[in-house]
Amino acid sequence: MTVHLVWAREPLPAGGPSVFLAGPTPVRGGPVESWRPAAVEALAAQWNSADPLTVLTPESRGGKRADHYDDQVEWETAARKAATAVLFWIPRDLVSLPGMTTNVEFGLDVGTGRAVLGAPPDCPNPERNRYLIYVARCHDVPVRETLVDTVAAALSIVNRTARPADHRPKG
Repeated sequence: MTVHLVWAREPLPAGGPSVFLAGPTPVRGGPVESWRPAAVEALAAQWNSADPLTVLTPESRGGKRADHYDDQVEWETAARKAATAVLFWIPRDLVSLPGMTTNVEFGLDVGTGRAVLGAPPDCPNPERNRYLIYVARCHDVPVRETLVDTVAAALSIVNRTARPADHRPKG
């Protein structure tokens, strides 16, 4: 029941079960706190495998931003592609958490079979998530309204997808 956190631009693990935490990132020192620590806590509480779970976060260790924008984008793209599940949590607030990049990332990942969409109805601008919810349902992507339920849906994908080392096909 171990959770290993990999921060932005840190080396990605070679394999094993993993969840990428996609969604808007608040400005450091801004009016809202990051939602990702609560997501990591929920993942740790719900993860019940002996294998460690890697959680990939696009936030930077110690808040140090990338020197070059391309470095951040390339890491996030590689991390989303490598993840067993991509958890989108979008507490939409057009002032402090607009999530414009998140919209594009969701569009890129919606058809992978690895995405989960969390869209809380009590966020400041829930009407701005309507289209994402519509698209998610068109692609059979799980849609949840709480972070805890979104985490559970992501772990369901991980558990369905990940195979223990001793059960992998030989050959």
